[in-house]
Amino acid sequence: MHGVRIFASIVPPGAPRPSAQTLRKDYAYLFERFFYFVDEQVAPERGLVVFDEIERTKAHILVDQMATYFRETFRGRMRSGRIVPEPFFVHSELTTGVQIADLAAYIVSWNVRVAHMTEPARPELDDLGNAVLQLRHRAVTERQGYPDGFVVWSLAVIDDLRPSHERQPRLPI
Repeated sequence: MHGVRIFASIVPPGAPRPSAQTLRKDYAYLFERFFYFVDEQVAPERGLVVFDEIERTKAHILVDQMATYFRETFRGRMRSGRIVPEPFFVHSELTTGVQIADLAAYIVSWNVRVAHMTEPARPELDDLGNAVLQLRHRAVTERQGYPDGFVVWSLAVIDDLRPSHERQPRLPI
């Protein structure tokens, strides 16, 4: 498959959104997973973030949020060593790679079900959904409490886009 890998943050339509102008959690998870992939490549390989073109003011907001993330957070600074911290925006109708990403996103949305996703899938897309799942990247990272490593897949389901300080504290059971 030419070394192609797919990375996606899957966000249910009703997921709570952050109130502040901080980088949303789905982007942070996406950059984390992309970093793990790029970091496994032979140095000095670097990753580029390419987005389908969006309205100019939204693009400026996203660029500013990414700049803050990559400059002012520990994880962002670390990941900027392997990911170029400024995205490219392209017209998908002119860029085959982004058209393929759009198609993969459609398949993920309508057919791929991972983790605790309960929405019904469209069975006519099963073959394509299985093909997309074969393009996932699997990284094993070091985490406290996981002596054999912690598995991180390149598809992540994000039910709440708010940072931890905006969510209500969980009460002890």
